[in-house]
Amino acid sequence: MKHLENKVVIITGAAMGLGLATAKELASKGINLTLVDYNEKGLAEAKAEINEDFPLVKIHTVVADVSNEEAVKNYVTETVKTFGRIDGLYNNAGIEGKQASITEYDINIFKKVIDINLMGVYYGMRYVIPVMQKQKHGRIVNVASVGGIRGVLNQVPYVASKHAVSGMTKNAALEYGRDGINTNAIAPGAILTPMVAEAFKQVNPEDPKAAETEYAQRNPAKRLGLPNEVANVVAFLLSEEASYVNGQTIAIDGGESNIYGNV
Repeated sequence: MKHLENKVVIITGAAMGLGLATAKELASKGINLTLVDYNEKGLAEAKAEINEDFPLVKIHTVVADVSNEEAVKNYVTETVKTFGRIDGLYNNAGIEGKQASITEYDINIFKKVIDINLMGVYYGMRYVIPVMQKQKHGRIVNVASVGGIRGVLNQVPYVASKHAVSGMTKNAALEYGRDGINTNAIAPGAILTPMVAEAFKQVNPEDPKAAETEYAQRNPAKRLGLPNEVANVVAFLLSEEASYVNGQTIAIDGGESNIYGNV
């Protein structure tokens, strides 16, 4: 894709799943990376894995909890100090929480989901956008979810946080499009990542694979998605090929979100 080589992109939640898949995809295009995650060991392993395949790509790692505002400010400062600029932010870090009804949901877990999924995304935009304004250019991709465009049974804080991410994305597009900053969100469905695997364990502790198979049958594609299928869309949104795409929440779910009544 045009104009991606030697750019600098921050990826949060980069140690595994969609973050790691996207890091590999961007590295294959010559993009320098700041990888952010709270899991120090996983982060080091991700960096080593990417460096082995793409030795010319510069990678800076920052251990951070995205729900901590000072930690977010630090990963932004560290990136500017290391690379001198920030061309893209992939606001990917997030958790599902647990599955429970609205009236039974654990309040402390509820707050943790909001702090990571919503405030973590907000802090990222808050401190990256001023850097991009000075450059007169930037690309932000926030991770919402199909839970950000419809309801999902027994996941109220997750759904609330992801709807909020979609809303913040629209506002950022309105407020900073004039500065050459495009902000979009993706709404992945069930993608084969560790977080989704854990969700199937909650649905059917005795046979999570059966839960996965049952869920896949609801999808028009009759399968779950793959991390690289999400990474390809993120790479597009971070590129100049998407220069007139702004304020959108793009579903990556095999068409499942179009099914009436499917929760």
